[in-house]
Amino acid sequence: MQVSSLNEVKIYSLSAGRSLPEWLSDRKKRALQKKDVDIRRRIELIQDFEMPTVSTKIKVSRDGQYIMAVGTYKPRIRCFDAYQLSQKFERCLDSEVVTFEILSDDYSKIVFLQCGRFVEFHSQHGHYYKTRIPKFGRDFSYHYPSCDLYFVGASSEVYRLNLEQGRFLNSLQTDASESNVCDINPVHFLFAMGTAEGKVECWDPRTRNRVGLLDCALSSVTADTEIEGLPSISALKFDGALNMAVGTSTGQVLLYDLRSSNPLIVKDHHYGLPIKSVQFQRQLDLIISADSRIIKMWNKDTGKIFTSMEPEYDINDVCLYPNSGMLMTANEAPKMNIYYIPVLGPAPKWCSFLDSLTEELEENPESTVYDDYKFVTRKDLENLGLAHLIGSSLLRAYMHGFFMDIRLYHKAKMMANPFAYEEYRREKIRQKIEETRAQRVQLKKLPKVNKELALKLIEEEGEEQQVARKRKQKNLPSLLKDDRFKVMFENPDFQVDEQSEEFRLLNPLVSKISEKRKRKLKMLEELEAQEQEEEEEPEGKASDAESSESSDDEKGWVEEVRKQRKLLRQEEKVKRQERLKEDQQTLLKPQFFEIKEGEEFRSFKDSAKKQKLMKKTLGDRLKLEEKLGTLNVSDTTVGSKQATFKLKKSEQQRKQQEAEKRHRQERKTLRRPASHLKSKRGRGRPFH
Repeated sequence: MQVSSLNEVKIYSLSAGRSLPEWLSDRKKRALQKKDVDIRRRIELIQDFEMPTVSTKIKVSRDGQYIMAVGTYKPRIRCFDAYQLSQKFERCLDSEVVTFEILSDDYSKIVFLQCGRFVEFHSQHGHYYKTRIPKFGRDFSYHYPSCDLYFVGASSEVYRLNLEQGRFLNSLQTDASESNVCDINPVHFLFAMGTAEGKVECWDPRTRNRVGLLDCALSSVTADTEIEGLPSISALKFDGALNMAVGTSTGQVLLYDLRSSNPLIVKDHHYGLPIKSVQFQRQLDLIISADSRIIKMWNKDTGKIFTSMEPEYDINDVCLYPNSGMLMTANEAPKMNIYYIPVLGPAPKWCSFLDSLTEELEENPESTVYDDYKFVTRKDLENLGLAHLIGSSLLRAYMHGFFMDIRLYHKAKMMANPFAYEEYRREKIRQKIEETRAQRVQLKKLPKVNKELALKLIEEEGEEQQVARKRKQKNLPSLLKDDRFKVMFENPDFQVDEQSEEFRLLNPLVSKISEKRKRKLKMLEELEAQEQEEEEEPEGKASDAESSESSDDEKGWVEEVRKQRKLLRQEEKVKRQERLKEDQQTLLKPQFFEIKEGEEFRSFKDSAKKQKLMKKTLGDRLKLEEKLGTLNVSDTTVGSKQATFKLKKSEQQRKQQEAEKRHRQERKTLRRPASHLKSKRGRGRPFH
């Protein structure tokens, strides 16, 4: 059981809890329940309250005893007996169910609207009758006084099927191109349908005439809402005789009084997702609206949020158990969620023990799935020396690895690296010592790498701090204390090479900049002392001293760069002379190459011949090929020319052909005639 709280409203998730692996045997599951407290506290309110893959719709019968849910895959319906806390029956269907309705007080009469335009009727024993409607249906409602089923869908017509007469009646012609949802008022039986154009049409079943039209798309757009398209109606629900809640495809919920065309309140979910379900909670005057991501409970008079729930998986449908605080959801997951909110009402009578449980329960964080098992890959097993266990009962294959017992994993890790704890302990002690050292008075020590650069930064930092103190400015962070440049003073790879060509050419500039900075700081100090006596110069006009100083700096920098370049050229000249001396001292010895056995030596002139041949024109090359016999040009009967080329064979192919030729000649010499084997009586008679 998981407990969450929002706005001081406690929500108990009865389906949440620690999951046990499916491949565990019943014996091991019982053993885990005895050992683990979390597993013992896990509540399974209704046994196997789930679907194979996805659940789409969930409803409760009017007597409150049966909970029915439809889902996939394969399409099926499951009926759960709440009094027995278990599954009553399961029936598989031919196609997926769009929606369904329970006509009786129990499970004896059910109607399914399927995605293949089929309408299927089930009785207590199972399948009873099946028919089709002209267009694809999206929703339907049952009119109890006349026993009529009203179907809406991808059509402008509303189809009526009378269950007493067993035939279709005249359809209702609407102004909408398509309809998404419909509902019938339980008090005066007014029929309302939500269209794809964002309108709600209200019809009187007695006269079969339209009595009202609401433009909800226009009313849902307020100053705070942002929409990208025309809102269509995705949910519709009546409350009493006069109230109606409408949900749009853009995530707004509108509450109407049937006597007014303007909504009483507009509530936005702020997710932009279609509203899937709208429910009324009369005890606290709440509206429960849900999209695929969140369930919100808010006051229908003020619009203030009461509480909200955000399940792990997308929501398909929400069902509120009558006269209680229990809420059930159909999700995009096998498990169907059950929530209990004591503020909304008491627990149902078939699970009254929840009240005593929730009083003593404290908030606990959700535990991790498979806490007693460790997931390891094949590489991890090889590192631990457990690769020989693959295929045994100690490892369970899962995806790209295996599950193994956490105790076995810890033992194997200790054996593979017995000194891991000692290394961890030494590292922790070293960190503690460094933390205590950091609290002491630290002396300025130069780092091991780039000492000169660090010294320069320290000197500049001290000068800048003095100037900032006088000007009452904030000190800028130092590069030595910045973590981004920490590696530059620790890693030897970042050591500045002062003998490199780049540094020597840049060094005059760096030195001149540092000298200029020092002179500028002194000048600023002098200017501050003379500020009160002398007048300030016009803004944008530089002094003669500054201009002359800058020109002197530029001249000095150019001279330094020229000196460095001259030195670099001299060093390169000396290096070249040394290389020449080394080359003269080394004696050039002839190199001999051995030709492989069976190969002939070819002249070095072959490559030159090939290059000359490639430079010739195509006509000259064709003439040369004709002389050599590798090209044959002939005229065809059509009048065109036909060229036949003989590819030049390699030395290996030529040797192979010669060997085959010699082999055929040897076979001819060894072949003997078989004429003496024929019979003298008849020619061609076989010899036995």
